[in-house]
Amino acid sequence: MNVFGTEMRLVTFIFSALETGMFIFLLPGYLNRPGDKPRFWYLILLFLLILYNVTGGLLPDRDYPIPIYVQNITAYGSGFLMASYFPFYFYKAFDLKLLRFHALYGVPLFLLAPFVLFFVISYSTHQDLGFTVKYGIIAPFFYSIVLLWAILRAIRVAYKENRRQHHYVEEIVVYAAVAPWAAMTVITYFEFSQLTEALFTNLGFLAVTGMFIFKTVRQDRNAISKLAEISANGIRPEVFGENCIRFRFTTRETEVVVLLQEGYHTGEIAARLNIAERTVTTHIQRMMTKSGTHSRLELLRKLECGIFDV
Repeated sequence: MNVFGTEMRLVTFIFSALETGMFIFLLPGYLNRPGDKPRFWYLILLFLLILYNVTGGLLPDRDYPIPIYVQNITAYGSGFLMASYFPFYFYKAFDLKLLRFHALYGVPLFLLAPFVLFFVISYSTHQDLGFTVKYGIIAPFFYSIVLLWAILRAIRVAYKENRRQHHYVEEIVVYAAVAPWAAMTVITYFEFSQLTEALFTNLGFLAVTGMFIFKTVRQDRNAISKLAEISANGIRPEVFGENCIRFRFTTRETEVVVLLQEGYHTGEIAARLNIAERTVTTHIQRMMTKSGTHSRLELLRKLECGIFDV
């Protein structure tokens, strides 16, 4: 069943509407706390999925005053763009360091380059879509297998140390998010129906959404727990927490500054939060910028005492 006299299927429209609503709902939260990088990476993924659903659902359509080959390039391009962003999203949002090469170099070489060569340059010349799909998907298909293995391996390594903390469910959900993405090249090659395509890609995205919500809630709980612990040092946790909110610290920044207040060094904070030391330093520098301070000691005193320049 199509909607509004277009080529878009009802299922695709429903997914697009729900995801657009999610984007509108989450955007003000990010604008209020622009340092919240996980939300930023997630919003980009959400926007690309909406773009993918809309272009894939509406194009091609001969009723539009746009050449068919341009419509096809646009529709396939949104799919390639979303597929290319997926590894980068996992690299950034889940801190999967083993994906750095693929996210920064592998994807441009084996996904974006074939798209430009076959779907933009070659297809624009001969306008033979069958030829373009047949040969333009070869490199992305085999690379998607390599990339799928790399993502799964990176996930296993990242969660290996947390098995005692019952993170099995979290790991399984990440697997569920990755698997449908890996099938995109197969869907493209065999030209499956729009319904099948929408179900595969959007169900995988729902798994990613579940992970995003789960991680956000867990980080907020950890931050609250840490703020409660600092009362043992004679500091009112509500003052410390209010100041963190006042300066619009992200959840991760709050976790870092709480550990910093407890006397942990950069390396120890990195180990406890399972992030790089450079990332810890970056968080601290950003907090000093937000709070108008110039040293770690000044930052802590300002948060503890609530002394602000008027």
